This record gives sequence, structure tokens and C-alpha cells, in this order.
Amino acid sequence: MSYVLNEERDNLIIKYLPLVKKIAGRIDVKGSEYDQDDLFSIGVIGLMDAIEKFDQSKNVPFEAYANLRIRGSIIDEVRRGGRVSRDKIDKLNQYYNAKESLENKLLRTPEEWEICKELGIDQKQLSKIHETVHFLSTISLESIIFSSDDKDIHLMDTVKDLNTKTPEEEIIYIEQRKLLSEAISKLDKRERIILNLYYNEELSLKEIAYILGISIPRVSQIHGKILLKLKENLKPKLEE
Repeated sequence: MSYVLNEERDNLIIKYLPLVKKIAGRIDVKGSEYDQDDLFSIGVIGLMDAIEKFDQSKNVPFEAYANLRIRGSIIDEVRRGGRVSRDKIDKLNQYYNAKESLENKLLRTPEEWEICKELGIDQKQLSKIHETVHFLSTISLESIIFSSDDKDIHLMDTVKDLNTKTPEEEIIYIEQRKLLSEAISKLDKRERIILNLYYNEELSLKEIAYILGISIPRVSQIHGKILLKLKENLKPKLEE
């Protein structure tokens, strides 16, 4: 498809515009210089790039390839705009360090107010950390849950082949999905609903907020909080 005719290219662009809109709508731009129209336009550029570079011989479905290119183009542009600053990443790492320090001291999982006290922050500032986790997860749930550090590096950034995994990678993937499924089963009902609506039903934050009768920022914060909880619940298993 690298040398598609202009008419064929235009038809493909029109066909996959809903996919661009769907992907752009799922990326949180709160506090960013970009609005949803900007992200949609960037996503269209990613779609056009996918059409030009798609190689049918790789046996990868075009929609899967386009999804990655569209999402990647939007995320790259938002990152360049400083949406997730070094300061936000540092605060997230400070959160993890404070939580681990308190766990060692208290021999139990610390409460949120105890973490706030340790960091010298209030609940509002903690909610900002939850929002950072939510935003980082827009690329890949696994990149947040299973990352060994919390730098601005994601699994999607290192994908070399969309179609195949080595036997070792396949084993790790299957085991991670199993552990994640077990951890999700231990969440409360509302937390499971939010994960299902966001990852399985692929609803936007706005749609989830409407369904649950809460604000969009609150959905973002709860989602980030859920991911932190999942990572904490999985930590003992991953260290075995």
C-alpha cells in the first residue's frame, strides 16, 4: 500500500477518520496547549503516514498498524508540547519512594493521608499524581503496570514487529495477562467498571463521567489511582 493511488488514499483516509476521532478522544489533554481538534488533525497526519508506509507483506492488519501510527503521532506531539513534564515524572517517582519507605517502616500498605504527610503534600496534589499516571497509561496499560522504573518510556515505543513475538516474549505476555486479571478481580466494583469501560468498551473519559455521574477530572484521578493500586498488588508477584 506504499504506492496507493490518490483516489484510493483519499478513500482510506475517509474510511478511517472515525478511528482517528476515537483515538484522539481517548487522550487526556487537560492542561495541554492542544485541544481535541488539534489532536484529531495530528492523528490524521499519522493516518496518512500509515497509509504511505503500510506493507501488506508483513501480514499485519492495516487497522492495527494505523492504530499504532495514529496513537504514536498524537502522543509524540503531546510529549513535545510538554504535557508530561520532567517535574511530573519526578513527583511520581517521589510518590513511589515515599510509599516504599512507609511500607518498610509500618510493615503494611500506607494510607493516602500518610503518603501525603510523608511527601508534605495535600490531597489535591496527590490527585495530580494520579492524573499523571492516567495520562502515561494512554499508550499502554502494561507499560504502567509492569514498568521497572517510571521514566517516560513505554512498551509501545520499543515495538519492532506488530505481528510476532519471540517464545520468551509470548510466555511473559501470557503470564502478565494472568497476573493482571487476578489483580483486577480483587478491585472493588466501581474500579472494575471503570477499567472495563475504558479498556474493553473503549469509552472516552467524558462518556465514563456521564455514565458514573462524576466529573471528567475525577474519572482521570480514579483511573490513575486504580493503576497505582494494581501495580502495588502485582509487586509481590513480580518479585517472586
